Parts: sequence; structure tokens; C-alpha cells
Amino acid sequence: MVKFEKPRAFYETFERKGAGEKTTHYCPGCGHGIAHKLIAQAIDDFGIQDRVIFCSPVGCSVFAYYYFDTGNIQCSHGRAPAVATGIRRTLRDAIVISYQGDGDLAGIGTAEIIHAANRGENISAFFINNAIYGMTGGQMAPTTLIGQKTLTTPRGRTSESEGNPIAMAELITTLAAPVFVERVSLADGPRVLRARKAIRKAIKNQIEGRGFSFVEILSPCPVNWKLTPVEARLWVKEHLEPVFPVRNFRDLEPASHPTTARPRAEAAALVELLRESTGITADDGRGQIEAVAAERATWAAAFNKSSSSGGNGRHDGGSRTESVQMVKIAGFGGQGVLSAGLLLANCGTIEGRHATWLPSYGPEMRGGTANASVVLADEVIGSPLVDRPNVLIAMNGPSLDAFETAVEPGGLIIVNSSIVDRRPTRTDIEFYPVPASDIARDKGLMQAANVVMVTISALLCGAPAITTIRRALPLSLKREKLVEANQLMVEAALEYFENHPEGGFPK
Repeated sequence: MVKFEKPRAFYETFERKGAGEKTTHYCPGCGHGIAHKLIAQAIDDFGIQDRVIFCSPVGCSVFAYYYFDTGNIQCSHGRAPAVATGIRRTLRDAIVISYQGDGDLAGIGTAEIIHAANRGENISAFFINNAIYGMTGGQMAPTTLIGQKTLTTPRGRTSESEGNPIAMAELITTLAAPVFVERVSLADGPRVLRARKAIRKAIKNQIEGRGFSFVEILSPCPVNWKLTPVEARLWVKEHLEPVFPVRNFRDLEPASHPTTARPRAEAAALVELLRESTGITADDGRGQIEAVAAERATWAAAFNKSSSSGGNGRHDGGSRTESVQMVKIAGFGGQGVLSAGLLLANCGTIEGRHATWLPSYGPEMRGGTANASVVLADEVIGSPLVDRPNVLIAMNGPSLDAFETAVEPGGLIIVNSSIVDRRPTRTDIEFYPVPASDIARDKGLMQAANVVMVTISALLCGAPAITTIRRALPLSLKREKLVEANQLMVEAALEYFENHPEGGFPK
């Protein structure tokens, strides 16, 4: 009968490691191996191996993916909580573990861990505190003790020169959102058993959807401390623990902090807010959505009719309504590129779709390059980045030059022909030129050419509905006094489209 065995959450052999695939890369006496085993045992016992995603950044834990037979993401230095947040908000059933050292979490990634904790993200954060930068040779860490000698404090750390050690568990406890905060130690057997209990608690909290759990683990680092493994464990007990007391700081009962499905509830509340702001109430919401669907169908039919007449330069005369719209809007600063993206994303939210908006812009207030990635989908969106758009809205020539080749075959390119004086070179895409700047100028607000472009895009794609654009404009503009003028741009775009179903360059 086998009484002890390697946790199933570990690979049987560490093939990703290459040479020495039956041993880890950790130094003899290092605490990482113990912490890893405690986490792996918890994963086994809770039966969640197929749900776990392990986030490990730069540092001694950088190669956690050698060992854990789970989902693994290698994160940038200090950014594991930010990555974990993104995973948590897109994969509802995932069990997300952020595993970080003291230089990584308390130094380079301070902002990420503080804000993840402050938001109460439903993740489990494990913080290995060995009071030194272990992987890169033993520099001073934020947790290095006063008087402790390191490569960068050869005479010992002083509060006057380097400041005092940062107590992360105490710092996290000052925030209202975390549900569980505990500091444990790996100095001896009884302490390891207490650490095991805390690690299990942090993971169980996440399984139950309770919120943010933080476990700080005092861990030996014999090589960088220049001690034997046995001496290093004594050093943890005699030197680290007096500065970083081992105790529970917070353990809230489930009723004290109900966070289950909170992101979903907050998203639903935002949708309701948008709907109420635009005149769509809970009582008539279904009717409004049905009306939106009917309007989409009407415009799709009109587009089909105009396209089937030929001569429009488009490849396909069918409706462009798609389950996922990957839209890239690009131009120069001052053209309302980012606002156009926000308008489109708000439209998606109002219509009950998933929507993301990711802006990108230079430092210039006016004249610099700018683009926005917008994703509208009927399912959860995995990434807000649009590398391969199926719709490109190019407000100027350089934007067409930059993004034309990235458009998916069969995609749609809409250009502001008031500025862009050429057609795309590709023949496997649909193309519609509209003199948006001229239209906006004629209506008295040239800055609103972006609304013309968004409206034309909606007409060609069959989504969002024009009524939705009208409702979303007040939510998407910084200045309320411009709402009426922008509403006129919607009407102007409708008029242009009716008279120019094929688009056209100005004479």
C-alpha cells in the first residue's frame, strides 16, 4: 500500500526542465519546494486540477510550469495579480493562483497586488518572503531586515538609507475587501502543518467564491543567506518571525463578505444603468432588444439589395452581421478615434452583448497617432486586443496604410474619403468610402466625423442598431452640449447612405 506519493498536480517527471528532469531547480533547503507541495496537495484534495491556472512571474518561481500539471501562465515581473485578475474575469470556473516572491510582489509588483486586494478579486495569492532577492544573486528586497547584509547592502540595511522592511500581510489587512490574510512559516514541522492549513483555506475560499485570500509564507533561502538548510530554518524562527509575526490577520465568515458572482452582478448592474439612461427599462427590455433585432434585419436587407446591384467594389453582397465584431478604428489625435471606440462599445453593452474597448494613443494632445480596438461578441471575450480586425474604420491615409494588411479576408474597410484619396490595394475585402469630414463640416461640427463613420459602419455591418447609437451618444460624449449636434451626424450619415449605397470618392 502506497502511503505517500507525489501529488497528481505535479508532472510525474519534469520533462519541460530538460536535464535533471526528476529534480527541481531549487537550491537544497529552499522553501519553494515545500510551498509547491502544499499547494499541489490542496489541488489534489479539492479535485480542481483541471480548473487551476498557476500564475508565476519572474524570480525563483519563474519555472513553476516545469512542475505543475495545471494551466500555467508566465507573467511579467510583478504582474501576476493583474494577469490573475484578467483570467478571473473571463474564465468564471477557473481557480487562479498568484505565486510570487518578495522582490516581485513587495517591490516591483506592489501596485498590482495592492489593487487586486483592494478590489477583492476572487483569487488566491501566495507570497514567499525570504527577505532577499533569491534568483538574481541576493540583493536587498523590500522585506530585508534591518542590519541584514546583502549584495546591495554589504554593511547591512539601515532605515535611514533603505527604509524599513515592508510587512505585506499587515498592509493588505488595512484594506477592506480581502477575506483572508495570514502569515505562516516553514521553519519546522508544526509550522509547515499550519502553513498547509492556511494554503488550503485560501484555495477553498476561492472555490466558494468568497473573494481575495492572501497567505504570506516565511521561507528559508540557505544559499543567499550563506547558511546550511538546518541553520536557515532556525534563522527564519529567530530572525524573520520576530519582525514578521506568524498569525492570522483576517478570516471573515462567508456571510460577512458575500462576493460570489460579484463581477457578474456588477456587469449586470452596469447594463441596467446603461439601459435606464437610454430609456430601456427592465419591463420593456425584451421588446427593445426585439426592436433592435428587427432594425438590424431591415438594414441588412437594404444592404443586400444595394450590394446585389453590383459595381460597389465589394467582394460579398451579404449581410455583415457577425457573432464577433473585431473592429479597429484609427486616425490622428483630435479626430475622435477613441470616442468612436467608446461609442461603439457602449452600443454593444446597451444591446446586451459583451464589449471591450482598448485605446492606444501617442503623447500628443493633437496630431499624434491613435487607434482603438473594439470587440463586440455574444460570448465572453477572451482578449480586448484586435490584431486581425474584420472591420477597419480608417479616418486618415496613414491608418489605412498601417492596418489594411491586418484586416481579415472578407473583412470590411471604411475610409474617410474626405482625407483618404486611395482605395485599398487588396481585392479580398469589402470597401466603402464615405466623405465623413465633409459631411460633418456641412452640418457645423467637423469634429463629429467619427460619429458619421460609426453610423456608416453600423449600417454596413447590421449592428449596432441606429436607435442604439442615438441612445448611446449621451453616455459617450464628455460634453453634454454636443449631444444634439452629434445626433445630427447620425441623421446625416443615414441620408448619405441612402443616396450612396455604394459609397464614393468626392469628385
